[in-house]
Amino acid sequence: MTAVGIDAIEIWTGNLRLDLAETFAPAQDEDPGKYTKGLGLNASSFPDVYEDIVTMGANAAHRLMERKGLTPDDIGRIDVATESAFDNSKPVSTYVAGCLESVYDEDFHHANKGERKFACIAGTQSLDDAYNWIRAGRHRGKKAIVIATDTALYARDDPGEATQGAGAVAMLVDEDPSLVELSTEQGFGSADETDFLKPNQQFPSVDGKRSMKVYLARLREALEDYESQVGGVHPEDFELVPFHTPFPGMVRKAAALGYRHIIRDTDVELTVAEEIGRQPRPEEFKTQEQYFDAVTEYTDALTETERYQAWYADTIEPTLEIAREVGNWYTGSVHVARAAGLRHARRNDRDLDDAKLLLASYGSGAQAEIHHETVVPGWEDEIAELNVDEQLADRYEISFEEYERIHDAHNHDSETDVEELTTPSEEFVFDGWGRMGERKYRYVR
Repeated sequence: MTAVGIDAIEIWTGNLRLDLAETFAPAQDEDPGKYTKGLGLNASSFPDVYEDIVTMGANAAHRLMERKGLTPDDIGRIDVATESAFDNSKPVSTYVAGCLESVYDEDFHHANKGERKFACIAGTQSLDDAYNWIRAGRHRGKKAIVIATDTALYARDDPGEATQGAGAVAMLVDEDPSLVELSTEQGFGSADETDFLKPNQQFPSVDGKRSMKVYLARLREALEDYESQVGGVHPEDFELVPFHTPFPGMVRKAAALGYRHIIRDTDVELTVAEEIGRQPRPEEFKTQEQYFDAVTEYTDALTETERYQAWYADTIEPTLEIAREVGNWYTGSVHVARAAGLRHARRNDRDLDDAKLLLASYGSGAQAEIHHETVVPGWEDEIAELNVDEQLADRYEISFEEYERIHDAHNHDSETDVEELTTPSEEFVFDGWGRMGERKYRYVR
């Protein structure tokens, strides 16, 4: 069976940077450690006034196509995942295709285009759709572009404000991929939840404590479902575990839960039992509350063991390096985590040929998906082409007053005339409104 997976990946980050410790925390009269240590974030990326989900997605896709020597005739499908859409009918993928057609001689008139919505997991669902399209033989030898693009903004003074971010990830999905091969085995955890939603509104309504519980519960269900497909899972099976990362502090909790689950009844549990005892089992307690208290105590002790900390440092920490500098990208979050982990591995000469990654995706509302991917030999060449470090370094550092103006500029309910803070070059930009209220774009050379 021919391998299908991600052949190439590109990241496009917003052109502005907000320092959480030096700029945001003092303005909020907060301890910087609340953000850098508690949330695990150093900075957020923001879009300048001429940037939005279309420009960022189109810029990432354009760089992907140019680098791979592709034209629109090579592409049979464009899927965009976003929870920042501005139209309930016309999909963002059509805008992206229109942008790209303005710089190519060919068009995408015979490419299937769509837009996926299921909060942050929509990026992975779009990846699944492209995979299934190729695997079903409906692709006519063509490739798919999957784009996850979001401006993850919250209302001013909302508890989630510090986790904001903006950017896009574009992935080329094809046969015989150069980066990772996707697995056929998947695990799902899904339930009707109201932890995070946007009922006809731009800024989300969030129940933070509930969202954390739902995130962990759905991931546990997805992991159990995945195990039912592949059999037992061992922590040494996977070199990297990229999680959906609203902020790195949330991943710390998810990683501890996942590790505790997969070491149960393994040699690892026996080894750490000599130090902290065996994992609690439900049948050992009279009440569920007693059991949960014991599990919490055990998990806290587990995360303090050298074995867990070494696993976390090797398997989880590398996937968080980009997220710490850009904030939450919603649909792109887990795909940024994958890229960060592979980038770290290349920098440190880590051999990942034929290694397995375990992807843990999540979307509020709520659903989690667990699947594994196999790293393709030669992956280093593809990761070497990422220029995300240059993008991060080139961002314009904004003051808090500039942040306030930029936030207003991207607030759909606020009519403001804000001057751009940076000068666009070789990128797509927002260019005003059309006769039916549609957004218009152009390419700046």
